[in-house]
Amino acid sequence: MSDQELLTHQLYINGQWRAPRQEQYDPAYDPATGQVLAHVAKANAEDTRDAIHAARTAFDSGPWPQMSPGERSRLLHQIVDALEARQGEIADLEMANGGCTWRKAYLMDIPVGLLHFRHFAKLAASEPLEAVPQITFPALSYNFVRREPIGVCGQIIPWNFPFLMAVWKIAPALAAGNCVVLKPASYTPLSALKLVEIIHDTGLLPPGVLNLITGPGGVVGNELCTSPLVDKIAFTGSTEVGRQIMQTAASTVKKVTLELGGKSPNIILDDAELDIAIDGSLWATFMHNGQACESGTRLFVPGSRYDEFMERLIDRASKIKLGLPADGNTDLGPLISASQLRTVENYIKVGLEEGATPALLGQHPTDPELAHGHYISPTIFTNVRNEMRIAQEEIFGPVLAVIKYDSLEDAIKQANDTIYGLAAGVWSASLERAIGVANKLRAGTVWINDYHIINAEAPFGGYKQSGVGRELGTWGLHAYTEVKHIHADLSRTRQARFWYDILLPQIGES
Repeated sequence: MSDQELLTHQLYINGQWRAPRQEQYDPAYDPATGQVLAHVAKANAEDTRDAIHAARTAFDSGPWPQMSPGERSRLLHQIVDALEARQGEIADLEMANGGCTWRKAYLMDIPVGLLHFRHFAKLAASEPLEAVPQITFPALSYNFVRREPIGVCGQIIPWNFPFLMAVWKIAPALAAGNCVVLKPASYTPLSALKLVEIIHDTGLLPPGVLNLITGPGGVVGNELCTSPLVDKIAFTGSTEVGRQIMQTAASTVKKVTLELGGKSPNIILDDAELDIAIDGSLWATFMHNGQACESGTRLFVPGSRYDEFMERLIDRASKIKLGLPADGNTDLGPLISASQLRTVENYIKVGLEEGATPALLGQHPTDPELAHGHYISPTIFTNVRNEMRIAQEEIFGPVLAVIKYDSLEDAIKQANDTIYGLAAGVWSASLERAIGVANKLRAGTVWINDYHIINAEAPFGGYKQSGVGRELGTWGLHAYTEVKHIHADLSRTRQARFWYDILLPQIGES
């Protein structure tokens, strides 16, 4: 396809697609081939301010925030219906632009994203009023809590799960009655653009309720974080960038939710069912090439079962097939970019320099079909010490650090010895033992005999420097609400009121 034939994507502001003010566009690439897939608008600060003003106007004077919960829910269900009808279009873009495999796009990312959107469409109908226990001091009063939308929400999503992350941001914000300015990652904007295109085609949202701005994070993201017209920032990405966003958003004391990095421990107990635990550990680490914040990239194996476990793990890992994402037999596609590939290669070098043993060393494929993609096969390091960089720093690639342990108490101590606390895994034949370990792990999600299972009804987020707040479930919905307490006194006399005896007793009756 010639450059002239490629699709050009515009900005979506106030219910309309429009060109960026400076009429600049960036290419969106296929990481499997290096080919340009489309050209995407490059917004500047003025474009971003336009989107913010559209969202502000829609929130302050539009119908969406004032709409009944039932009506918002009905419209959101219709939007999910429209997305489901065109989910193949979304999956193709997720695969082409994000480098994920056909199986991952069609069997996990898009169906799960739609399931999560549907869940928030249901939650949108929730009663916004909550009872407060009866208050009788100093007199009988009627009290209740009202949950109201926060306002304008700036939302910044990463490149690893572009459709799912867009849903996690848009769906709860809209369900609670907010208005949104979404900024997709520069590497992977195409599935989010398709998501907004499908929503636009339904004609169900009033203008300004949902806006999408593509462009550099240093420009678009900074404007969202500093604008006094934006009430909340929701960000998913690295801990380093999350720190910057938190600092920048503090200038206007915005509400902030952050889902950040991880270096998640995955602990094999000595009674684990190895057939399940070995494949589960491969899934925990190498799903989407380890490009997931919750990936179980620190594997703790008991000394009593270490040799058998590692022999079988390495044998299984060596059979993982790299290939083109559209090939149904492919297990791992490319990394997202040449830059990310260099990062992974550097960490492999660091691991070797630190003295770790490469039980399986990542290689570039020799297949000429893969020559222009960002491919590398899995690496598994043994003889890893927990203080090594490869065990402490988030690599975001197919690199596993294996740590042998002798006592479970020591494994738990090492598992918690990290700045992160996003997720963890425990594998055991005894549910009681596994829960006991889970209770001691400083992580927002702990999977027992499973991994990467993120439920729409359960909260997801991190301890420590893995984030602030929670997404999904009622916790995720409430993160997009303000809490208002309303107190109505039910006594009939002035004297019954608390303040009368403090300020006014000497004045007497009027």
